[in-house]
Amino acid sequence: MYSFSTCWNSARHTDGRAMLREIRDLGFEYAELSHGIRISLVPGILDAVKAGEMKISTLHNFCPLPVGINGPSPNLYEFSSDRDRDRQLAVKHTINTLDFAQRVGAPLVVLHFGSMDLKDYTGKLKELLERGEKGTPKFHKVVAEASLAREAKKKRFYDRSRETLKHLLTEAKFRGVKFGIEIREAVEELPVDSDFQSLLAEFPAPHVYYWHDVGHAHIKQELGFINHVQHLGAHVDRLAGFHIHDVKFPARDHFPPGGGDIDFASLKPFVKPEQIKVFELSPKVPLDAVTRGVAHLKRIWGEE
Repeated sequence: MYSFSTCWNSARHTDGRAMLREIRDLGFEYAELSHGIRISLVPGILDAVKAGEMKISTLHNFCPLPVGINGPSPNLYEFSSDRDRDRQLAVKHTINTLDFAQRVGAPLVVLHFGSMDLKDYTGKLKELLERGEKGTPKFHKVVAEASLAREAKKKRFYDRSRETLKHLLTEAKFRGVKFGIEIREAVEELPVDSDFQSLLAEFPAPHVYYWHDVGHAHIKQELGFINHVQHLGAHVDRLAGFHIHDVKFPARDHFPPGGGDIDFASLKPFVKPEQIKVFELSPKVPLDAVTRGVAHLKRIWGEE
């Protein structure tokens, strides 16, 4: 199943029905409601779904946005926060997302899992990449330091996120909605890549799945932390779906497929028709580039 994220067009629409019709006119039967959906877009979205004009594949937490927030804010409240109030708000707005998913018939909510209080290793490594210093002793030193730091500090943040997820699972099961935990591009974000397998073992299917963002995984590879193909292959048995976008060196993402450096053919062995495959493109991508990017990816991965 292919789907298309509203992150491309939600900001320029005031009516949710018109927003979804624009995605339908691209040739998509399914849309993902991303984390930029303002409350004002909800009535039109519900009208479009009720009329059968569009099916909703997924929602990206938080959706709709909390009242008073007008732009994409998936990390506004984190499961891992030191502040009780922030974790409570993360639960509240995730439950709101689950409610909305149930109303629009979406089977899965994509989640960010939290972050750790670390130095900005991601920013430092990107600077080194931009200066052409990948693979240098200095680059490897920062990678090693970041790896040690996050292993040393992750436990309390990771445990908070796990406990928050446990609480939310009761709400998700009641509504018949699953969670997909997304791989993130930043070194400081959770889960640490090597922890996905133990996390998925703790929270089994059919309630919790892995969500593979190809752009984030490519950036993680550029930063020196994973092998993209091996990481995807290790988690394919619990893979619910993909966010699809391309990356230009060193870490500029959300370009259309074929507009960057990702080898999509290398990922093809892990792609299955039943997976949810969501194009997640920048609002800056023009219509003709969207069309070319979708066609490019489908030529490689197939039409289903």
